Amino acid sequence: MTALLKLDQLFLLTGAALLIVAWLTCRDHSNPRRWSSGLLWALWAVIYLVGDNLPPVVCGLIVLMLAALGGLGGVSFGKHPAREPAERQASAARLGNKLFLPILAITTLALVGTLTLKDVHVGGLLLVEPKNVTLISVGLGALVGLVGALWMTRERPMQALREARRLLETMGPAVLLPQLLATLGLLFTDAGVGKAVAHLTTSYIPVDNALFAVAAYALGMALFTMVMGNAFAAFPVMTAGIGIPILLGMHHGNPAVMAAIGMFCGYCGTLMTPMAANFNIIPAALLELKDKNAVIRAQWPTALMLLGVNIVLLKVLMF
Repeated sequence: MTALLKLDQLFLLTGAALLIVAWLTCRDHSNPRRWSSGLLWALWAVIYLVGDNLPPVVCGLIVLMLAALGGLGGVSFGKHPAREPAERQASAARLGNKLFLPILAITTLALVGTLTLKDVHVGGLLLVEPKNVTLISVGLGALVGLVGALWMTRERPMQALREARRLLETMGPAVLLPQLLATLGLLFTDAGVGKAVAHLTTSYIPVDNALFAVAAYALGMALFTMVMGNAFAAFPVMTAGIGIPILLGMHHGNPAVMAAIGMFCGYCGTLMTPMAANFNIIPAALLELKDKNAVIRAQWPTALMLLGVNIVLLKVLMF
């Protein structure tokens, strides 16, 4: 059934915003690499705007160009006008804790929308695509949060795009990693990496023992996430290699529990790897920490404890 709100509409908004960021970057003469930086954001925008209509080879070339621009230092930081400290302090004092309301709007609407919008009809049409209700709810929450933030701060929409450009340039090409690594996980699955993992697991680990099988899945999720930098990339590989054939097929485990806690095991790996640049390296850069691995050093003990707890929870709750 046709829906009024589709994920493609959010993609179009994202692509349009990235195009404006690219235009602002190209106009910034203080940026020593303004043309190559603008090109990277423009190419990323193309994927959101017309990616579904492009031949696969063209999309592949765009990804290679993005990697080349980022890897060869084609992206740099421009000049971003900043308010005076006294002005910023006055604004913060005026708004106070109300600054958190736009963020809470995003999370609240994402949760409420996921639980309630799936079966809502308007004039005989579904309000949102059922298969993408969560992502659409997050997008709607972000739009509501944006409107609320602009109203509270009395800023114009263009200021939001300027801030988007500042944050994107601060994070640099690493901001593309989650999207690219998630795609890489699907490529690994199609290439048969999951089958190779299954072969190694059954050959060297006594998977007829449920505890050993659970531990292999949980540790594999964490380790593969550390290599890939993204739990979404590790999940299809480890689930195809161990989760489905062994935990579900051999031991008849609960798939919902396996998926939920399995992803959590992957997140434990995320806390311990520099490959998860957007979680661990970018925050260190934004905070101007001298040690770029300071975030990882602070997180790894917690990550190991959580991983141990997750193994126990998988064993207790899945069977």
